This record gives sequence, C-alpha cells and structure tokens, in this order.
Amino acid sequence: MAHYYNEPSRTFSEYLLIPNLTTKDNVPANVQLKTPIAKFKKGEKSTVELNIPFASAVMQAVSDHNMAVALAQCGGISFIFGSQSVVDQAEMVRKAKNYKAGFVVSRSNLTPEHTLQDVLDLKDQNGHSTAAITDDGTPTGKLLGIVTSRDYRISRDSLGKKVREFMTPFSSLIYGKMGMTLSEANDMIWEHKLNCLPIVDEQGNLVHLVFRKDYDRHKENPNELLDRNKSYVVGAGINSKDYAERVSALVAAGVDILCIDSSDGYSEWQRETIQFVKNNFDVPVGAGNVVDREGFLYLVESGADFVKVGIGGGSICITREQKGIGRGQASALIEVAQARDEYYERTGIYVPICSDGGIVHDYHMTLALAMGANFVMMGRYFARFDESPTKKLKVGNNYVKEFWGEGSNRARNWERYDMGGKQSLVFEEGVDSYVPYAGGLRENMEKTLSKIKSTMCNCGSNTIAELQSKARITLVSATSLVEGGAHDVILKESSLSAE
Repeated sequence: MAHYYNEPSRTFSEYLLIPNLTTKDNVPANVQLKTPIAKFKKGEKSTVELNIPFASAVMQAVSDHNMAVALAQCGGISFIFGSQSVVDQAEMVRKAKNYKAGFVVSRSNLTPEHTLQDVLDLKDQNGHSTAAITDDGTPTGKLLGIVTSRDYRISRDSLGKKVREFMTPFSSLIYGKMGMTLSEANDMIWEHKLNCLPIVDEQGNLVHLVFRKDYDRHKENPNELLDRNKSYVVGAGINSKDYAERVSALVAAGVDILCIDSSDGYSEWQRETIQFVKNNFDVPVGAGNVVDREGFLYLVESGADFVKVGIGGGSICITREQKGIGRGQASALIEVAQARDEYYERTGIYVPICSDGGIVHDYHMTLALAMGANFVMMGRYFARFDESPTKKLKVGNNYVKEFWGEGSNRARNWERYDMGGKQSLVFEEGVDSYVPYAGGLRENMEKTLSKIKSTMCNCGSNTIAELQSKARITLVSATSLVEGGAHDVILKESSLSAE
C-alpha cells in the first residue's frame, strides 16, 4: 500500500516570522551573512563559505562567466550551466577565475617579432589591453618588454610594425621580484603610479602580473568571494552522464565546487557521479534535488558535500504539472533541515543544504534561511539583471529579459531529466518566458540584503545560525495573507507605478 503524508505540502507564502526581542546589538550593521556550503566535521570549518547566502541557478539563462564574476564580487556564487559543451563550460570557468586575481599568470603573450596586427588580434581574442613580450612568447619566458594601448596608435599603414619597435623595453620597466607579497606589489603600483607590475624570477623570467585595477576592484567590493589565490570562487553544474570528461576539464580550469544538476537527485546515477568525483578529485560536489529525509540521507551517505532541496517550485518549472512529482518548498525544506540536524548530532558531520526554488518575494529568502537552509539558489531573481546572459527586449511598453527552464525544448538539456535512455526530451518540464527587467545586480541585491538583515534584527539574530536557533515561525491563513498587503485603500498612481 502506498505511503500517505497527511500533512499538507506547504509553501513559503503560508508562513510568517514572529518577532523576538530586538536588542541594541541587533542592528543591520552587525548582521553577518557568512555561511558554509561544503560539509565539515564538528569543530572544523567548511572548505568553501559564502559571504552572502546566494547562489545563481545552474541555467543557460542565468549563470555564465559574467554572472559568476558579478555575484562573486558581491559575496555569492554562481554555478555555471552545464548544458553546453565541456570545452565551452570549462572556458567560462577559466574566464571567471582569471578575471580577478592578485598574482595573474599572463594570458596575452607575444614575442618582439610579432606585429601590431598580432597585438590587436590578441586583444580581440582575450579582451586584454596589456600584453607581455617574452623571448619565446610564453607566460614564463624571459621578459623583454610590455605592450599596452598607450604604446601604439592604430593606423592602417602601421599594422605591420614589429612589436620591438613600440614596446616598453624591460630596461625601462619597473618590476617586482618573485616572493614579494601582494601587499608589497600593490605598494609599488601606487608608489610608481603603475597600471601593471610584472613579477620576475632571478633569471628575469616572467612569473606573474599584478594589475592596479584588481586592487581598485577589491576596494569597491569589500565583500567579494575569493579563493586563497585571490581569484573569484566559481561553481559549475555537472550531470550524471558525461561527468568523467566534464569534471576533469572543470577541475583543470580551476572550479572551486561542483553541483549535480538534476530535477530528481534521489537516484543511483547521482550516487555513481558523487563517488566518481570523490574518488578522483579533491573538489566538493553538491547533489540533488530532493524533498524529504530519505533523499537527503541517500545523497549524504553517497558522499555529497551539500544537498539541494526542491522539486517543481521554480517559476519556470512545470514538473509537478507534467508528472505530479514534487512537494511544497517549505515542507520539503523543514523535513530535510531536521534530517540534516539529526545527522549532525549522530555523526558530527554537518552537511549544508540549499533551498532551490519557491522564492516569490524577498522575505521568502529569510524564511528559507530560518527554516534551515544555509543558502538559497535562485533563477528568476538573477535572470532579471544586466549581468545575466539573455537578451533585454521591449515587449509592449515594458523592458523584459528572456528566461527559460532547463527542461524546456529551448534548453534541450536532456541530461538533466533523462533516466538512462536515449538523448531526447520527450516532453517539457520547463517553459520559455520573460521576466521584468530590473537593472543591475548590485543595487537590486543590496536592497534585498537590507530586507534580510532588517528581518533578522527583528528576530533578535545577527547570524544565520542564530536565526535558525531563535526563529519563531507561524502558519498563516488565506485571510491573513490579504491582511498582510495594502487593503481597503485606493493606491495613488505613483505608488502603483513604483511597485
């Protein structure tokens, strides 16, 4: 006989937070949103932590290298979509990892015998205005000079000019020695008003470049999420089909954490994928999605470093409509969080959980954290911003951005839904849609984070862990939902347009 859950499957909109005592210490400036996203043992620290509890979804319409950089600058993480070739995904990871680093391995290199045309071609290819000139054209050859956009003037009759004729020679360069600290390198940059400082070894071979813009960018982004090499932390999505080839390429590109992207993670295919990663690579891997205790424990016992919770709750997901599979996001998260806490008490191993889907309003994010999520993964929220990879269009009198699900025919991501069969997407589990254009990521997210911090203060909490231990959560009725919004008034047109 089938097993029945008598408790209704509930969503975030059916709950509210009850305030606790707000002390004088509970002010937004004191709220810390740092959170772990990879498992750790009691008394130890997670190998990967976020500065804000946000991750962008593993979706074509959301998470490319540009979103990865923008979100890491704010303290969160992107999982670059895997429904593309292995080569293309690895290159996106590589671009994001190379975008910001203290000591950068030069990726634009030429010899003195190359021409101005070669310089311009290299700039078009890599987007770099600075090229290192070495004896063999490699990143570690003997440094002979530097070329920047200030060293040449573009004209048709000079495209054949040799680099040696206009480069800044090594004898005129200010450079640093291998072994110096990043702080020392930045001091030299500021002292000599440089844009780029080459770092060489005792033989004069190029080792690294340090850029002034990276220092400036760090000052602009004090919350940015960096690895030990001062590069942005970047995640990537994988599937349970071509993981052997894909994971190897992503690790080689420098990925910090992986996430198996699937509509249903409670499967033997995910166990095999997790165990392959754990047996062959030293990189954390998350798994999912699941909606109950059994699914969570299966993935944790398989070796998952974090678990994603949620099936059918995404704004473009129609899995519940098509297959009748899923669960209300709040109900799923509450049960999995309880299983996570019990597992921690029993084993001393803490496995972070990610709430994926079901976010309609900003306050739902705070509820998700209060219910036990360590971080939330969102698609629609990030798809609205300039930094997402989709087109901005004008539909009627409104600007929108394209947004489609990984289970839609447009995405053709059969690996996410297929169960060992042929490479085909027989029916859709996602739609192709638009979302209202919202502008830049930073200003929108600052407002969202302000709401979260303010609510946490109302709950007497300055950390996510404190919120989870102190939160008092109540069910609400349909009538109280109406009462919670503007009612029994006539809104002015300015108020309507502002919304």
